[in-house]
Amino acid sequence: MAKQPMLKFVSVERTMPEKREADERAKDFHEIYAEYADAKAAEQASRCSQCGVPYCQSHCPLHNNIPDWLRMTATGRLEEAYAISQATNTFPEICGRICPQDRLCEGNCVIEQSGHGTVTIGSVEKYITDTAWEKGWVKPISPAQERPESVGIIGAGPGGLAAADRLRRAGVQVTVYDRYDRAGGLLTYGIPGFKLEKDIVMRRNAQLEEGGVTFKMDCNVGEDISFDEIRKAHDAVIIATGVYKTRDLSGPGSTAKGIVRAIDYLTCSNRLNFGDTVAEYESGELNAEGKKVVVIGGGDTAMDCVRTAIRQGAESVKCLYRRDRANMPGSQRETQNAEEEGVVFEWLAAPKGFSGDPVNGVMVQRMRLGLPDVTGRQSPEVIEGADYVEEADLVIKALGFEPEDLPTLWDQPELEVTRWGTVKAEFTTGATAMDGVYAVGDIVRGASLVVWAIKDGRDCADAILDRLNAGASVAAE
Repeated sequence: MAKQPMLKFVSVERTMPEKREADERAKDFHEIYAEYADAKAAEQASRCSQCGVPYCQSHCPLHNNIPDWLRMTATGRLEEAYAISQATNTFPEICGRICPQDRLCEGNCVIEQSGHGTVTIGSVEKYITDTAWEKGWVKPISPAQERPESVGIIGAGPGGLAAADRLRRAGVQVTVYDRYDRAGGLLTYGIPGFKLEKDIVMRRNAQLEEGGVTFKMDCNVGEDISFDEIRKAHDAVIIATGVYKTRDLSGPGSTAKGIVRAIDYLTCSNRLNFGDTVAEYESGELNAEGKKVVVIGGGDTAMDCVRTAIRQGAESVKCLYRRDRANMPGSQRETQNAEEEGVVFEWLAAPKGFSGDPVNGVMVQRMRLGLPDVTGRQSPEVIEGADYVEEADLVIKALGFEPEDLPTLWDQPELEVTRWGTVKAEFTTGATAMDGVYAVGDIVRGASLVVWAIKDGRDCADAILDRLNAGASVAAE
């Protein structure tokens, strides 16, 4: 793909009348755009059939009351629409941007099922919450009464932040510990800014901090502070670390220079958007500019990588996936977006090895789909003699994530984990076998969706509040 020229912005001195005229034009544009957004949101919301069985709501992990806030939007009652939306979702403007609606609410819309095109639920959700922030309808966190109990949360991703929000609003003292320098987890460093603007995430972080949540950043549990210390300092602890260990590749040449992890590549790109200096980008290690890029994987992380590489000015971007399009785990909408931007997908193709060091090619073996595996998906099988080499200067591994070995890292052998390494916890409350210790999000479910982490965080916070209230009642007696 041809490299796009860099746009240069030149500051031009204006006279006061010229400046006023420019300000008026900007104001007119904003008003016109706002009117257009209002009209489009109302138009889409009015398409909701208010069906007797709202499949959109039942297929939302948070069971958001979608029909009601669509009805409010359609009649111009946006503040009420926001109130209904945020009642069940801690971060509706984030879910509106990044949820795979085509697999959840929109994909199960009755109008979509009847062949007339879905109501664009995610866009309306985003719009009403953005409007709420603009109009001042989003209220600061201000507990009616402070409580003496405290909860420590390990991990500042969506699950941990959702729990922090709910606990803090109830007056509980909350401290969040995280290894990174900015809160948000994958919202901050994993998801590209063209899908989720970082000021949106930072705004929520600021709301939590201004509401009394204490953040201890650059804090690596097991190194900077022990798990036992955190446990002794709080009445309850929530493990919300997510899963960051990358599934690896084997085969000849798999350790060659130029083969990088998706999390490193995306973190680098997001740091650049914050204005950080990243040595690996400056050196070219995590920079796709002018390179032939091959991304291996078929999930949403792979889509984030290919679209980021396009924006960095890659010469070409190809995505290898061992199954066909119908069986890929990522969002079909994201795949379509990537194709429109110039990404080439090689379906039924898997890496066999790599040539060169630094890497200059991926040895690819063609696949076909055989019998279904234990999950019901057809298993890919190698087509003998159908190998070829795909040229590559940068190979990005986007094969998914696995949990780190927390019992070992934190010296907590009694912390029970499953055979996959995820923490054993009740799905309804997040409670583990360790007294007062809970776990939520991907560290329990495995790599999953942001919306599920938000639900887990909210449910866990409610369970902890029930526990604290029960304890307070006993103490009062």
